[in-house]
Amino acid sequence: AVLLLASLVGVALSAPSDPYGKPPVYKEEPKPHAFNYGVNDEYKGLNFGHSEDSDGKQVTGSYTVQLPDGRKQTVEYEADHHKGYVAKVSYYGEAQYPHEYGPAITFKPQTYHAQPSYQPEPSYQPEPSYQPEPIYT
Repeated sequence: AVLLLASLVGVALSAPSDPYGKPPVYKEEPKPHAFNYGVNDEYKGLNFGHSEDSDGKQVTGSYTVQLPDGRKQTVEYEADHHKGYVAKVSYYGEAQYPHEYGPAITFKPQTYHAQPSYQPEPSYQPEPSYQPEPIYT
């Protein structure tokens, strides 16, 4: 039993701790890119956009979003491997807070008036099963 235990411990200690080795390191060249987009949907109340430009080493860009309180928020940013992400946030307009809380109504609701398609009439003449009497005297 001692010999079996010693051989199991020996096998466990002789196995490499990392059977796969170190993962390969790939050196990728920086890839320049540029994009921009904007969305303005008055029905849903959406208004936002984003633009970005990169030379592969430094990224600059900005994005805007219409806030629920009526202001427009703009974020201008730079990012690189030395300074990290540096943002400048600014707001345009004045915040408006409604007296009633709830989701913003961004559409014009249409009224609907249902009209009955028939005149409902009972198929029998209802009769009371007892004579109503006052509960006080």
